[in-house]
Amino acid sequence: MRKLFCTIIAVLWEAALCRDYTRKIATQGRFLQIGFVTLAIAICFGHSLSADRFKLNQNAKPDPKADLMLWYEEPAGEWVESLPIGNGRLLATNQGGVRHEIIQLNEDTIWSGKIVDWNREEAYEALQESRRLIFEGEYAKAQKLVNEDFSKPHHAHGVQTYQTLGDLHLYLEYGDKTLHATDYRRELDLDEAISSVSYKVDGATYTRELFSSAVDQAIVVRLSCDQPGKISFDAVFSRPEAKVEAVAKDLLVISGTATDRGNPNSGGVSYESQIQLKATGGKLTKVASGLGVKEADEVELRIVVATDYHGDNPSRVCKQQLKAIKGKSHDAIRDDHIKEHQRLFRRVELKLPLTKKPRRLANFRHGFVPTDQRIEALRQGVPDPGLFSLYFQFGRYLLISSSRPGTQAVNLWGKWINTIDPWFNADYHTNINIQMNYWPAQVGNLAECHTPFFDLIDELRPQGRVTAQKVYKARGFVAHHATDAWRYTAPVGRATHGMWVMTPAWGAYHMWLHYLYTEDRDYLSKKTYPVMKEAAEFIADYLVVDPRTGNLTTGPSTSPENSFIAPNGDKCSISMGPSMDLQLVEALFKACIEASEVLGKDADFREELEGLLARLQPLQIGEDGRLMEWSLPFKETEPEHKHVAHLWAMCESSLITPQDTPELFEASLKSLDFRVEHGSDKTPVFRGNTGWIAQAYARLLEGDKAYDVLEYLIADSSYSNLFATSVQGLRREMWETDANLGCTATIAELFMQSYAGYIELLPALPEALNTGSVKGLSAQGGFDVDLEWAKGKLVSATIHSKNGNPCRVKLGDRIVEFDTDAGKSYAFDANLNRK
Repeated sequence: MRKLFCTIIAVLWEAALCRDYTRKIATQGRFLQIGFVTLAIAICFGHSLSADRFKLNQNAKPDPKADLMLWYEEPAGEWVESLPIGNGRLLATNQGGVRHEIIQLNEDTIWSGKIVDWNREEAYEALQESRRLIFEGEYAKAQKLVNEDFSKPHHAHGVQTYQTLGDLHLYLEYGDKTLHATDYRRELDLDEAISSVSYKVDGATYTRELFSSAVDQAIVVRLSCDQPGKISFDAVFSRPEAKVEAVAKDLLVISGTATDRGNPNSGGVSYESQIQLKATGGKLTKVASGLGVKEADEVELRIVVATDYHGDNPSRVCKQQLKAIKGKSHDAIRDDHIKEHQRLFRRVELKLPLTKKPRRLANFRHGFVPTDQRIEALRQGVPDPGLFSLYFQFGRYLLISSSRPGTQAVNLWGKWINTIDPWFNADYHTNINIQMNYWPAQVGNLAECHTPFFDLIDELRPQGRVTAQKVYKARGFVAHHATDAWRYTAPVGRATHGMWVMTPAWGAYHMWLHYLYTEDRDYLSKKTYPVMKEAAEFIADYLVVDPRTGNLTTGPSTSPENSFIAPNGDKCSISMGPSMDLQLVEALFKACIEASEVLGKDADFREELEGLLARLQPLQIGEDGRLMEWSLPFKETEPEHKHVAHLWAMCESSLITPQDTPELFEASLKSLDFRVEHGSDKTPVFRGNTGWIAQAYARLLEGDKAYDVLEYLIADSSYSNLFATSVQGLRREMWETDANLGCTATIAELFMQSYAGYIELLPALPEALNTGSVKGLSAQGGFDVDLEWAKGKLVSATIHSKNGNPCRVKLGDRIVEFDTDAGKSYAFDANLNRK
């Protein structure tokens, strides 16, 4: 009887969570009718519905990994629901099929194209003329001029494309055409960075496991069964225009060139992948475009990939990689992989317990409900703080998996791509997307994962100098809103997004933030400061006097991808001195000045920047009290616009703080509220930029508002694998990883912020997350922070000093200051009294 009761509860719960049911059921009475019908069927017919779907076991022990595990009771329905693995360079996803598994593979240097110089020397004249037109109020004419005479020809292919390696298909056989699989489970263990699938067929338990090793630079797939001779499958590889050859019964080789589809002369890297099979028992055979396995006890696939991007011979590198691990056991490869992943991942621990159990499911928080159903339950209003903890750690996992030292930076869609012609080229969009990908790197205690972005900015310098000189007649280096593996720097695309020169300034400021957190003076001297200086040199020459105010300003420029109504009624995008430009200029110049003082060099250049700062156009507050997006009070064409570029200072810098600039702080909040009230956080097309909204609310100390945006992103704008949706209702083959990663940083900053000259504890704590603990968050100045709180109040805090700097800690209105010794920890009670 108890089992029957649990069965009924499971059915009722499923009905409550099912979208189709909730759309059709208009009243509670209708829902009760369904419940009574289910009860009648169960009693009358003894229908053996499985309560296992919801794990309603009141005596089961809590799963300690509940908030470090994504898991499901069925295979992914499509690629965007698959589970990602990666070692920074070599990545994959798997869908977990029982008869047909699809393992999609990526290597981060598989790019089409080659270096192309699209700089137009005649663009300088167009630049000067467009400025004159803007100062005279002719915004539309200036924009037309930029579109036609400044950027590269719009029809030409400038920025190149990041492509998938291809798909490895496993066609699995079980000797029974009427296959019935039970006890299915698909999971991604964030703590071990292993994706696995298990299920039963005819009493035999099958297990499939995947991981990508940073130690051995290989993706490893193992298929096993608890009964001998049960593993049979064909491994077949597919990719357009690739050569696929089984060169031996145990070795599959895939090779080709990443050209644009249909254009063999477009250039692109040459690549090769070698997939080696190791079987225990059974027989290996060659099949069309692949290899076959018959009646093995266990099979391991070792997948290596290389390209000629760095001048290497891909075939030789693949052979070397396989040879290097030839004598290494699977368990040794697996153990080394886990140890290396946990070296990074385990630096931060976040626990957000459920203080009130959901009325509809008693064991909801103990890992007994699949991840997709947890997301659906959150959408239906069931509280689940642990899902926010899972989302946070999933973001850190993604950064570790896609950005390690020596790899390429995380691109627009996060390196996991299943096509050779992805939307927007899957390139580097540098007007928000790539920067947001790296927001959690410092606060999330993954500073070394930030370095691929620094490498990208540094590598833009050679071509960026050419663009600066040819197009702008300026010193330093410049790049625009998009680039690629070949470090393209010329202006490209329409003025709405292309007329924007702040990539070096923003990237250099990220490098400065790295110094503020780590105080790595050697890195500052050798890597960061040279980039900062060249970025600032360009801006110094790019600035121009606004004859209307006498101040220095930037332009022509855009507030990325937004537009306004000019005084004559024209819809325009470019103007002089958008707020984001001015904020970036001020932040970069101040950082350069401080860095030159730290390093004791470039006093003359420091004096030049100080003089320019004194003349820089100040930020403006409109008559309605909002921080203005442009230097003049234009009317927005899209009050709900997806970007909040004019709030850059709130999201990344210390230019706007409640204590130093209270008027700008309040104006920023009013501006953000206005945009959200018009729908910016729930824009029906692009939803990735909810990261802008959430982060700005956290910095504005509006924790509940930030939580609302985060809840919307997780519950209403995420796939079942927790990846944020990119373009709702248009194309579903992309993931918007910048939303995941940006909001990972936001979750951390709900509990701790350190940008304003002190470490602030619980600055934006939402009511919904009013109890919890966190260990290992990084703070500026060289500190790590542990916190515990309950019912919205601090319980205890511990500050770990890495560099021995003086420390300031803020809680509410109280600030305490104390000296520290490197390597020592300092504990505080609920009132910031030293323990």
